[in-house]
Amino acid sequence: MVIGGGQAGLAAAYYLRRAGVDHVVLDAQPSPGGAWPHGWNSLRLFSIARHSSLPGWPMPSFSDGYPTAQHVVDYLAAYEKRYDVPVHRSVHVTSVSRADYGLLVRADAGTWTARHVISATGTWWRPFRPLMDLPGHQLHTVDYRDPLEFAGQKVVVVGGGNSGAQIAADLAPHASLTWMTRREPRYLPDEIDGKALFDIASRRAGGVGELGDIVAVPPVREARDSGLLVATPMDTGLLANADVVIWCTGFRPVLGHLAPLRLRDEHGRVAVDGTTAVGEPRLHVLGYGGWTGAASATLIGVGPTAKAAVAKIASSLS
Repeated sequence: MVIGGGQAGLAAAYYLRRAGVDHVVLDAQPSPGGAWPHGWNSLRLFSIARHSSLPGWPMPSFSDGYPTAQHVVDYLAAYEKRYDVPVHRSVHVTSVSRADYGLLVRADAGTWTARHVISATGTWWRPFRPLMDLPGHQLHTVDYRDPLEFAGQKVVVVGGGNSGAQIAADLAPHASLTWMTRREPRYLPDEIDGKALFDIASRRAGGVGELGDIVAVPPVREARDSGLLVATPMDTGLLANADVVIWCTGFRPVLGHLAPLRLRDEHGRVAVDGTTAVGEPRLHVLGYGGWTGAASATLIGVGPTAKAAVAKIASSLS
């Protein structure tokens, strides 16, 4: 059983199919694409199409530089069809618990028993929002779509990572923008893209964090170089005077369905050996970030960890 039909779930399904392991994918979304249909309108990948592919089939080329989110959605939908992924929509999994035969997966559409479960639910559906009582409208990265919605307003974007930089760059020509970060923004070298990030994350113990936090994709680079993207320190007064505050403060893994297994630590994560849960070897967590494999939350990076997880499953079943 694979829970989640986004990029991590599809990568797992590819290797399960290749290994001859019977499987079903349960996806809560009504259509393919995982979280990609829900990003802001100007969202683009960090790397060109050929360096943004799932296992088995390269992403079709994109003529205008870095692919758009819609290009990714189209690719993921075609990938599903190409490999005849047995996905069930819209199925919301409510719990995973232990049973005599394996793991019991309960959902709003029924109950399944599986000998192994791969949890690939991602993080997009659990945004982290600081709790502050402010007079203005408060949004999160997940709520942002188009800068014209905020034309002429005083907007504070909080967050020094990629989402904060991209959304601030998007808003800068249209709104009275304040970009607020806890420390001076750290840009990666301009020539670094998604492929380079994957290579670095795969071979360095310290990962990409040693180099910086923000990939200087063209819109961010242009806004930075033109002086439109200037960060200021955290200031509660500026927050209180804003018409809108957009919190680009990250996400947490969506693991509530695993609560009956009692595996999560104080940080909300599951202790793993590779992708296998230490406290429950029939559970595998895939695509949540560095703790489930180098660059595993990316299109190009999820393949190796999906392959390793399925190899472990296939070995167990045989």
